[in-house]
Amino acid sequence: MKLRFFILTLILAVTGQPGLSQQVNVPAGQARENRKDGLKYVWIPPGTFVMGCSPGDNECFDWEKPPHQVTITKGFWIGQTPVTVGAFKRFAAAAGRQVPPTPSSWTNENMPIDNVTWDDAQAYCSWAGARLPTEAEWEYAARGGSTAARYGPIDEVAWYAGNSGGGRHDVGRKRANGFGLYDMLGNVSEWVSDWYDENYYRSSPSQDPQGAASGGARALRGGDGSDSAREVRVSYRGGAYPGFRIRVGLRCAGEVVNP
Repeated sequence: MKLRFFILTLILAVTGQPGLSQQVNVPAGQARENRKDGLKYVWIPPGTFVMGCSPGDNECFDWEKPPHQVTITKGFWIGQTPVTVGAFKRFAAAAGRQVPPTPSSWTNENMPIDNVTWDDAQAYCSWAGARLPTEAEWEYAARGGSTAARYGPIDEVAWYAGNSGGGRHDVGRKRANGFGLYDMLGNVSEWVSDWYDENYYRSSPSQDPQGAASGGARALRGGDGSDSAREVRVSYRGGAYPGFRIRVGLRCAGEVVNP
């Protein structure tokens, strides 16, 4: 019993919360529920991929170039879906914050939350014991092992202008990628942690890039349900000032998730 207590105390001292940090025996794509926000998170192992314009993709913008090799040196957990209305309501009640304004009444708790500022997203992830993913982590996870512009036919994997009817849809209704992640493309754009710089790929480090050192805009990934097919590709990137909130949601990432 004393030995068990010592081991648990050591884990808490190292990670700051119960659970395991770098979990070398966890298979890629294994899902685990975070007890704080009630959402499932998926394990993404470390690895190397080519970030930016996909081979054979003729729709890339200049700010998706040049494609460059990136190594993610540490595995991490990431939300299996975007943060839902229900999960955000739970956060708002616990933190004494307002649910974002919206034309709807947020009665459907399986919809992705949107109209979220970057600061809202940061606060939510911190409350959930996580953080926003970097652009590199987001794209690595979104590709799910694929080198293509999308991880499947667009109508099978994404809600976008061609099939969404201009609205949001329940999370998890489209096909998952190779890591078991849903809605990485379309439905709502997602904040990531990086400052946005159109020219960042020209000087991005090859290991664990964190984005520009400063800037006026934060990066957005994934595209939303009103975007054209060209904007709903895994390499597509954009930016907005942190107070922007229209059609923007989030998903969290982190080295630890509550078991």
